Amino acid sequence: MPMKGYRSLLHMIQLPDVRILALSLLMGLGATGAEVPIADKGTYLSDLGQLMQAEWPQNRTINIVCHGHSVPAGYFKTPVVDTFNAYPHLLHQALKARFPHAVINVIVTSIGGENSERGAQRFKTDVLPHRPDVITIDYALNDRRIGLERSRASWEAMIAAAQERDIKVILLTPTGDLSSNLDDPLDPLNQHAQQIRTLAKTHGVGLVDSLAAFKDYIRNGGKMNDLMSQRNHPNRKGHDLVVEQLLAWFPTETEAAPVILER
Repeated sequence: MPMKGYRSLLHMIQLPDVRILALSLLMGLGATGAEVPIADKGTYLSDLGQLMQAEWPQNRTINIVCHGHSVPAGYFKTPVVDTFNAYPHLLHQALKARFPHAVINVIVTSIGGENSERGAQRFKTDVLPHRPDVITIDYALNDRRIGLERSRASWEAMIAAAQERDIKVILLTPTGDLSSNLDDPLDPLNQHAQQIRTLAKTHGVGLVDSLAAFKDYIRNGGKMNDLMSQRNHPNRKGHDLVVEQLLAWFPTETEAAPVILER
């Protein structure tokens, strides 16, 4: 169903919780009307997890590429770039604490202000040459400017290019934005988040639901301002929520407890 159809149907539903459920059900259906499971956290990167636990000389360098816009690029309160408190660097630290024998590179190919169309255009020149084992994609905040259809085409192009080379992919829903109405399923932030969830199901790739983590924080008594350095950029606390979700995709054979990094 085209997005215009979603809007027409959802405007007929007045209760916010019901509207959110309706949007989730509608956009969670694939072309055949059936859902495809999202990749399983326990198995999707299991081969990589075993390799990260291997000791020299059985190990090798693991490359993780974080592709996206200003958030993974490390922008806090623009123009400040706080690289070492952004989730790519924090993920690197957490993985090294969890896998002390691994040689890990976390490579950031993100550009502030960029949307997924531009990210897809440079995917084969800027991302794939790093020979990544895992690629994370995080463009939803800026993709609101290009709309759902153009965004979906760009994300699918990047997913396809990675899967052709047997590279694992983890999609990220957006972090928060103080200008968004998170209670409205028709808010563009919610719409793009739902589309990303659907893409993860459709293509069987990993999903880090950053927006859901931010909503959970608020639902448990926190405030969005606690997580933000400016209107559309998270602070260290916000990035920590993303890292917690990312780290869950890298379990050890013994199901190691999450690593909590002290600032």
